[in-house]
Amino acid sequence: MTMSNTGGRRRPPTIHDVAREAGVSRGTVSRVLNGGHYVSPTAAEAVNAAIRRTGYVVNRHARSLITGRSDSVGFLLTEPQERFFEDPNFNVLLRGCTQALAAHDVPLLLMLAGTQDERRRITRYITAGHVDGVLLVSSHSGDPVAEELREAGVPLVACGKPIGLGSKVSYVAADDRDGARDMVTHLLSLGRRRIGMVTGPLDTPGGVERLAGYREVLTEAGVETDDRLIASGDYSRASGEAGAEQLLDRAPDMDAVFVASDLMAQGVLAALRKAGRRVPEDVSVGGFDDSPAATAATPALTTIRQPWDRISSEMVRVLLAQIGGEDPAAVILPTELVRREST
Repeated sequence: MTMSNTGGRRRPPTIHDVAREAGVSRGTVSRVLNGGHYVSPTAAEAVNAAIRRTGYVVNRHARSLITGRSDSVGFLLTEPQERFFEDPNFNVLLRGCTQALAAHDVPLLLMLAGTQDERRRITRYITAGHVDGVLLVSSHSGDPVAEELREAGVPLVACGKPIGLGSKVSYVAADDRDGARDMVTHLLSLGRRRIGMVTGPLDTPGGVERLAGYREVLTEAGVETDDRLIASGDYSRASGEAGAEQLLDRAPDMDAVFVASDLMAQGVLAALRKAGRRVPEDVSVGGFDDSPAATAATPALTTIRQPWDRISSEMVRVLLAQIGGEDPAAVILPTELVRREST
């Protein structure tokens, strides 16, 4: 901190202090703070060292007046608020995106928009320029947010491929179909043949792709697909329990269940326990995500691991590149089968 002339009170260090400490001009410091263009590596290193020594903090409001940017990013979840607190995946993704942005000194604003009115209000807020870009999570088909933000020219990266928008919007996704294929192949390798499934919402890319992978593997293995063995869920624990009850009622000879999320799989395990079915002796259960819900389950879940750290870091990388003027991009990351006690 720098001493002022008013009774020994400390004032925050300024860009002039950084320039004096680094032995460079104020303009050089400004260029470093705005991306480092046309600055030699030696000068940039000197400026960054001076920033650390002086404790200088960027005045974001002043910079935004000059650059026209807010220097912040929105994390937009288009789900009811209670889902954010129930589903551990959202918290893991939020934490990863926050950490990735912190490396670039960019704050993240959490935005929850579970209703049509909330989505309209937040869309107005975003398009007014209060954030430089948006990380969009859980986009359902028919949800106009992604399209409206794209048309408004807002840099946008979705978690999962937005249905109906194709290559128009950047996205980062795990390979949902391949992960589902790995799980069903694993269940077949255990000798299971009456394999049920509790799907995710079929208006989301993950819901559609995981069901497709399930059907493909059974067909390739010569196992007849039976619609009585498929129940719909919405990624909540309650929907997993309700889905399992439907499957047990319609197909009491079911010997395995592939569940499209770990949280729903906890509900499936509860329904199987109530029905007196042992896991994995009577019914093998496989989940998807490898979230904290998988290891908290009893028995611990065999599941498909989504690479959440890479998903969040790639979402941030693609968004910052787009804010910098690059074209939309798509990234699909591999999944991994994690074997535990439920199969």
